[in-house]
Amino acid sequence: MKKQSRRTFLDFLGKSVVGTAVLPPALIACAPEENTKRVAETNWKFNGIEPSDADEVIVAEGLEWDLLVKWEDQISDNDKFGSHNDYLAFLPDENNPDEGLLWVNNEHFSPRLSTAFDGEIERTKEDVDFEMYQVGGSIIKVKKNQAGKWEMVVNDSHNRRLTAHTEIPFNWSEQIYGSNTAIGTNGNCAGGITPWGTIFTCEENYHNYWGERDLETGERTNSWLKWHHIYDYPPEHYGWVVEVDPRTGDAKKHVALGRCAHECATIVVLDDGRFVVYTGDDKRGECLYKFISSEPGSLENGTLYVANTDEGRWISLDYDTQEVLQQNFKNQTEVLTYLRKAAKLVGGSPLDRPEDIEIDPLTGNVLVALTKNYPAGNYYGQIMKVEEGEGKYDSLSFTSEAFLAGGEETGFAAPDNMEFDKAGNLWFTCDVPGGHMNNEEIPQYLPFKNNALFVLMRNGPQSGEVIRVASAPTDAEFTGPFFSPDGKTLFLSVQHPGERSRSKDELTSHWPEGGDALPRSGVITLQGETLEKIQGLA
Repeated sequence: MKKQSRRTFLDFLGKSVVGTAVLPPALIACAPEENTKRVAETNWKFNGIEPSDADEVIVAEGLEWDLLVKWEDQISDNDKFGSHNDYLAFLPDENNPDEGLLWVNNEHFSPRLSTAFDGEIERTKEDVDFEMYQVGGSIIKVKKNQAGKWEMVVNDSHNRRLTAHTEIPFNWSEQIYGSNTAIGTNGNCAGGITPWGTIFTCEENYHNYWGERDLETGERTNSWLKWHHIYDYPPEHYGWVVEVDPRTGDAKKHVALGRCAHECATIVVLDDGRFVVYTGDDKRGECLYKFISSEPGSLENGTLYVANTDEGRWISLDYDTQEVLQQNFKNQTEVLTYLRKAAKLVGGSPLDRPEDIEIDPLTGNVLVALTKNYPAGNYYGQIMKVEEGEGKYDSLSFTSEAFLAGGEETGFAAPDNMEFDKAGNLWFTCDVPGGHMNNEEIPQYLPFKNNALFVLMRNGPQSGEVIRVASAPTDAEFTGPFFSPDGKTLFLSVQHPGERSRSKDELTSHWPEGGDALPRSGVITLQGETLEKIQGLA
């Protein structure tokens, strides 16, 4: 596995003509316009599936799924696969695209199925140590076998875990709450992939593990899992975007991108080699951000901005130029550490849970999944389109509007993770909470049944249609869709089946093993003629 360093990447920029956006890996081998034309020339159509409440993965005709790895599978003699897998990224071997490294976020776990914790019983060090090992991320070597199916290479030298016990340095010139390093990463939800072949994994709901501290009073709120009763780690060390090199396991936390419940981090490279990174704060009433580096190759030097969608402005969060920040914070480090407060002070717009962010390869626009805000009556969510001023990602002005709205008419609710295929079709998953699905007390979600995977067709006879491609097991959601370089495999996470289970004796799901088995999150692969025809590959 040869790493393309950031310096090598910048040298490449200096010798090549590049656009403003970096295409996702699945779009590099063949420009999306070529397959768009190919698909548009055919009259082929495919049928989606009906909503289902079955405790199984169901896929459309012409597709098949296979289980690649599941919670607690042995990945090496020393490590097991983590829990509640979310974001995925496949990094192919430079000499063989049919094998490579798969990075998998391990976001959370089900306490009642792990340590029998119900929020009330006293925590033990053994309980917390076990739980801290379940989260973070898993790195595994995968390859195609002779039958064309993907399998894990157990005990490959690259297979390893990053957990809540792993020491990770901060990429910043000042200490964060008294230290240059943090112990562990947790709440790893969505992410992104860099042009030099590393991974962004984003720490989301850190408060569940470590609580939060009030900046004015210094008081620390309790956390649901009460980890800090055993390990007194500061909450300020969590909620960052973490960059990981899957080839080595090396990692660092990027302070310049700010601290919040990060859902993702999507990077764009400008013509001069500077970076723009988009990220959202996945909480009701929180904001959308972008970081613009001030020099090529830097994820430390630059300015973080928050979006004001009413005015179409990106507002600087720079301490030196914003008087309101100087009145409320000591320095830039404190601004970034308490980002939510800073964003509201300068005029950032509250949004309905900004989750995944992707760059549309057909238009160059920025798409943002606004999942939902059911307390405010927004049950269905939308995918918002952000069009940067003059088409420049470093513009400080933009327009925004709904790109695709959820609801019974479009057939989906609560859009979450997104991914584009080689023809520019938009694939996305949905995230209706387990307690809200198939619940007669919340009738708005009854028509959709279980969470599902959808595709928005962008060309051909079904252009503009939203089609349900796969249905998830009971209580689960699909997360982290990611295409192989040839577009013929979609890696997909099945997260938290049976999350409403009250105990190991009262299970709501038995996926994937069936029978009386404990439900386990896992990674599956989707393959088949339908997947190829959708993209004009067959």
